[in-house]
Amino acid sequence: MSRLQLALNVTNLDEAVAFYSRLFATAPAKVKPGYANFAIVDPPLKLVLFEAPQGATINHLGVEVDSAEEVVSAERRLSQAQLKTTGVDETICCFAEKAETWVADPDGVRWEWYVKTGDAEQAHNTVVRSLERQVESAPSKCCA
Repeated sequence: MSRLQLALNVTNLDEAVAFYSRLFATAPAKVKPGYANFAIVDPPLKLVLFEAPQGATINHLGVEVDSAEEVVSAERRLSQAQLKTTGVDETICCFAEKAETWVADPDGVRWEWYVKTGDAEQAHNTVVRSLERQVESAPSKCCA
């Protein structure tokens, strides 16, 4: 199963968690300082909130998949479509262990294809190892 991810910067995390909990009738799956995420069944959506006092904006969009092989396959397809990606890396980012690749649209809106492989206690991006790296790649940047 794949599902879309929507990552939002919100000005007040507590208020946003309360709003989205009521909007989707779902409690957050994870809440950390400045961070919360929801695994919403209907509609199938991974909603991620980052507290950002400077204002509410889209942080990034993503597609959550079931396996690292699907991430590698997506990266290969994107590369063949002549889109610059970050390559596929195993990372610790946004309080999760993941395999991921990133691409940005012409206006700089970032999209992440990823599979979560575990939980972590850090928000900042750390690349554990590169699974597949392109020679010409987009700059890597985590969600926050």
